[in-house]
Amino acid sequence: MWYVIEGTDVAGSLTRRLQARPAHLARLTALKDAGRLLLAGPFPAIDAADPGEAGFSGSLIVAEFDDLAAAQAWAAADPYVDAGVYARVEVRPFRKVLP
Repeated sequence: MWYVIEGTDVAGSLTRRLQARPAHLARLTALKDAGRLLLAGPFPAIDAADPGEAGFSGSLIVAEFDDLAAAQAWAAADPYVDAGVYARVEVRPFRKVLP
């Protein structure tokens, strides 16, 4: 089943986010290579493709896991969690309808 993982950044997270990004992307790439990633990306803190120093307010991941517990465990092990980028992380089931 698909699950939405939404992380909300702490204020001033950009430096921590940039430091943890390679490890974060490696985990996402592994999901993609396994055919389990629908989409992933950050929320710019301002209305711009490249928010610069404004940074990001959070991230969205939609990926396939065996169950909610597996999705929660995967989210809890994210390098952004370890680096203190996220103030909170929510994981919930998602049903893809379109496209």
